[in-house]
Amino acid sequence: MRRLLRGLGLYLLIILLPACNPQASSPDAVRVRWVRDPESLNPLTIPNDLANQAIGLLYQNLLTVDNQKKVWVPWLAESLPTVQYQDSLTLLTYRLRSAATWDNGQPIVAQDVAFTLKIMNLPGLPNEVARTTFSFIQDVRLDSTDTRQFTLVCRGRAPEFADVSGDYPILPEYALDPKRQLRTIPLTVLTQPNPISLSKYPGLAAFVKRYNAANLDKSPMNLPGSGPYELASWRSGQALTFRRKTNWWADRLPVQQHPLVAKPKQIEFQIIPDNATALLALRRGDIDLFPMVPANEFDRLRTSEGGKKTLQFYTADSYEMVLAGFNTSRVPLNDRLTRQALSYLFDIPALIKATQNGMAYPSVGLINPQEKALYNDSLPLLKYAPQRAEMLLKQAGWMRQSTGSWAKPLAGGQSQALELSIAYRAGDSTFETIALQLRNAAAQLGIPIQLRPTESTLLLGKLRTGNFDIYLRTLSGNPFAYDFSPLLHSSSIDISNFTRFGTPTSDKLIKAIVREENPAQKAQLLRKFQVIMRTESPVVVLFFYRYRLAADRELTNLRVSGLRPGYDVTTIEPLPES
Repeated sequence: MRRLLRGLGLYLLIILLPACNPQASSPDAVRVRWVRDPESLNPLTIPNDLANQAIGLLYQNLLTVDNQKKVWVPWLAESLPTVQYQDSLTLLTYRLRSAATWDNGQPIVAQDVAFTLKIMNLPGLPNEVARTTFSFIQDVRLDSTDTRQFTLVCRGRAPEFADVSGDYPILPEYALDPKRQLRTIPLTVLTQPNPISLSKYPGLAAFVKRYNAANLDKSPMNLPGSGPYELASWRSGQALTFRRKTNWWADRLPVQQHPLVAKPKQIEFQIIPDNATALLALRRGDIDLFPMVPANEFDRLRTSEGGKKTLQFYTADSYEMVLAGFNTSRVPLNDRLTRQALSYLFDIPALIKATQNGMAYPSVGLINPQEKALYNDSLPLLKYAPQRAEMLLKQAGWMRQSTGSWAKPLAGGQSQALELSIAYRAGDSTFETIALQLRNAAAQLGIPIQLRPTESTLLLGKLRTGNFDIYLRTLSGNPFAYDFSPLLHSSSIDISNFTRFGTPTSDKLIKAIVREENPAQKAQLLRKFQVIMRTESPVVVLFFYRYRLAADRELTNLRVSGLRPGYDVTTIEPLPES
């Protein structure tokens, strides 16, 4: 396998060097290394963090996050929403910025927000994750005296509603629905628990067909956005180039400040899967920014004379974690004692050293240790303990066979063998090391684990359909909201809850955490949640990354932080000439 990977690295070096040719780049471009394609730029789906970063250049949300101050700030909205409570409802009133327009000069109005919310709930579109994430938004009330003002009617009461309610791209009604057919259908019809039938509204079926035919996954230029950039080109597997608009609406504001700034005239994301090739491009000056430099190379570069002269280096404790998840619907893994046993086979300190050169930190669960008020430090960190794992397997009813393998007796004289597989994104050296370590540790106990490296474009489908036993992935968190519904609530099974875990107790606790307004009470609920997750073990958090960035020394204003992706590409500019 390692010989094959080295061969692939040489092959990629040969085919990717042209993509890193500085002659093909604008002198005003900021060139960033990406490890893979974003897969899709459809603003309804946003399949991964790379896609999210790119979509943020094309479209704008009502709100966004100031990554350095770690606070929500208005983006298309002129301010954070005002909050009112009406019985069991939360009313959030927004007003859009008066200067905000689409590229054709048409103002961005409340009807665009209502339109966006409708297509986020319209059956027949790829909006399953959006529909689930924003299911608390029940209706939108337009202001008859102000076309830019509206009120979101939210089911229930939760402090996070004020932030999350503005965290989705606003799309132009005029471009997708020029005849305004969706205006005749109230949002409440689309947000009801049982999806409507398109046959009841003939215009909807035509709209769904038109939206899907636009092929926004690969052709976002078919849908204009309010963001400062447009996609100039996308060479699949090689590069995405974004060109700054000459008529962006925010340029007319008297004062430009974050997040309404866009300094680079061109942004190029160079797709270089192989780390050796990417490091060569960095040293040659073919790329300007290398996020998440491999740990050993990062240390080597920042202590070398050449690195000191041409590059600058940044680190930040992040909210991005690496975790393993168990498919709790599979017979070998539907028992929590079995999942606990397997959790003790990860040698986390050794993995941090091997994959991150020590530049990562462990956690007892999904809460970042930096959030001291919420982090349950009474729980011990997981330790590599094969003997403990063996004891738990026996408690779970597994019996050691004469061959050294394990089996569990079933009804009718049948038996279930303890044989597993682990799926992860192919080509990721961190995941490969973790999978190999787990496989070797399990083999010593007589548990065979097959490695299933999978192309990223296929892995999501495998996880959604449950065609796996164990998976490895990264997950980006934040210090603002603690809604674990998409990840672990039973209502998200087949959508984004890949572990298929969910019990009445855990579901109730997840909802209680979201609704709780008192910070002290929320902290107690989150500590209880961490205990339940340790007991049930649907996921194992292996470590949180420490971001490592290397950038051209002539660049400034990267706004490095621990929030994904670790920098702000729109604020980067050259150092002023001395």
